[in-house]
Amino acid sequence: MDTLPKQVKIVEVGPRDGLQHEANALDVSTRVEFINRLSKTGLRAIEVGSFVRADRIPQMVDTGQVYQAIEKSPKISYPVLVPNIQGLDAAISVGVTEIAVFCSASEAFSQKNINCSIDESLGRVDVLMLRAKAEGIRVRAYLSCIGGCPYQGEVEFESIRKVSESLLSKGCYEISLGDTIGTATPELIANLLDYLSQKMPIEKLALHCHDTYGNAIANIHEGLLKGISVIDSSVAGLGGCPYAEGASGNVETEAVLKLLDGLGIDTGVSLSEITKVGRFISDKLRVKSAF
Repeated sequence: MDTLPKQVKIVEVGPRDGLQHEANALDVSTRVEFINRLSKTGLRAIEVGSFVRADRIPQMVDTGQVYQAIEKSPKISYPVLVPNIQGLDAAISVGVTEIAVFCSASEAFSQKNINCSIDESLGRVDVLMLRAKAEGIRVRAYLSCIGGCPYQGEVEFESIRKVSESLLSKGCYEISLGDTIGTATPELIANLLDYLSQKMPIEKLALHCHDTYGNAIANIHEGLLKGISVIDSSVAGLGGCPYAEGASGNVETEAVLKLLDGLGIDTGVSLSEITKVGRFISDKLRVKSAF
C-alpha cells in the first residue's frame, strides 16, 4: 500500500541550480547573504554553487569565495557541484566536505551537455570518487532526463536503472532523479519508482523536478506515496537547465513546503522564513516571486 513518509528532507538548490540559469549574475556578497539567510530557515542541505568554467556558467564564478565566506552551521550540509577533477581540486582547496556529480540517463543529452557518452561520464565519476574517498568527502549524484530528453524524447527505465546502479556501486550515497525538462507525469513517476525499487533501496533516491508543464507538485506527491523522502527544490522557483531548451525553473521550495505541511509531513523548515528569503533573492534578481 502506498504510504506517506513522516519526515522529508529538503535539498535547497537555489544558490546553484537556481542562480546558474538566471540572466543576472549576482556578486559574491549577495550570494553569501542568500545562503546565510537560507541557513536560518531550518534547512539541512543547501547547495552552495559549482566549480565550473566561468565562460560556460558565469553565474557560478567565485564559488570558492562564496563557500569560504558563508556562515556554516554544523547541522547543515553545504554541497557543491563538481564536473571534473579540476573542479574537485578547487573544492578541496577551500575545505568542501560534500560534492555532487552528475550523469544523464539519456545518451543524446550526455553528448550535448558534457560532450561524452554515458559510459565515458561514468568513467569520469570513477576518477572523482577515488579522490573524494581519499579526502573523506561525501558524494551525491544527479541523474538527468529521467522524465524525457529534449534531443531523443523518451528515456528507457532500463537506462535509468543501469546508471543509478552504477553510481551507487561507485559509492554515491544518494541519486537525485532529475526531470530535467519537466515532461514527467505522476503515472511515469509512479511506474519508474516501482521499477527502480525492485532493484535498489528507495531510501537511496531523491526527486528533482522542474515545473515546465505544471506537474512538479503532482509528481512529487506521487514520489512521496512511493517512499521518496528527499526532495530537491529551489526557493522562488529559480533556475532551470542552461542546456535544455524550454526547461522552466525548478519547483519552488515554497510550493513543496505548502504540499508537505498540508500532508502533515515534518521538514523542520519554516515556510514563512523561506518565503522571506524568496522575496529577498527575487528582489536582488529583479524577478517576480509567486509568494
